[in-house]
Amino acid sequence: MNEESFVRKLTALFPQSPDVAVGPGDDCAVLDLGTPDLILAAVDQVISEVHYTKDTSPEAIAGKLLKRNISDIASMGGVPTHVLLSLAVNPMDENWLLAFHQGIANLAAQYGISVIGGDMAKLFTPGQALSLTILGKVERGKLCLRANAGEGDLLYATGCFGSSFRSGHHLTFTPRLKEARFLAGDFTCAMQDVSDGLLKDAVRMAEASGLALQLDPDSVPRREGASEDSALTEGEDYELLFAVPQRLRSRLESAWPFPDTPLSCIGRFVSGTPGAVSGLKSNQLKTGYDHFR
Repeated sequence: MNEESFVRKLTALFPQSPDVAVGPGDDCAVLDLGTPDLILAAVDQVISEVHYTKDTSPEAIAGKLLKRNISDIASMGGVPTHVLLSLAVNPMDENWLLAFHQGIANLAAQYGISVIGGDMAKLFTPGQALSLTILGKVERGKLCLRANAGEGDLLYATGCFGSSFRSGHHLTFTPRLKEARFLAGDFTCAMQDVSDGLLKDAVRMAEASGLALQLDPDSVPRREGASEDSALTEGEDYELLFAVPQRLRSRLESAWPFPDTPLSCIGRFVSGTPGAVSGLKSNQLKTGYDHFR
């Protein structure tokens, strides 16, 4: 069993009501409530000794939890609006909890997000399991889905990849919200963020779009000290992957207004077995992070 196959089994269990425009399977669910904007909803969590080490400050943990959820909203072309928190911790340390919530409050204020509720419980064993549900909105013409890549579209990526955990990037990253808003609707309608590994997430986009992918690993920008395999498979990068029609390539590259955010063309979507990848070297692992392994 792997994470992808298990999620497909779960998805089949849950019929959706008519107001669910996009259910499980993308970075966010999409609700169409008849309002001018579509509603985005997602949930993610961080676990002690999995997503951060025991010496990580509560403020940094709070930042990672909220920012990785903001990244999901960004990848759909939207803006974040509200969050709910659910915490299970041991010990129930008041100073730690206050510092954590202050970290959430500071970052939420920075992004104009309202924290509208939550829940706390005590674990039976030492550790922390911290979950955040995020809501957002997106104009109908800006919605981006994994399934919207077209044959011949170019695969672009923002930023650099690899060594995220070792470099501390997984805590200090900035969600690509401004970049995504610039792209959505004008240059792409197919986008997702990279959390489980560039290769794995690119395959998800190709498979959802019913296409194969020609990848150029040599074009993937790496963080200092990152190997090619690290850049392709380690994850925790929180960068954007997005499909751009060939006709828009020159306009995108000349209009890109973010000099501090690298923009790289790293592949092309082509006809073929959905999710199949060519261009990899024989010793490269076709994998990324999987919670079942």
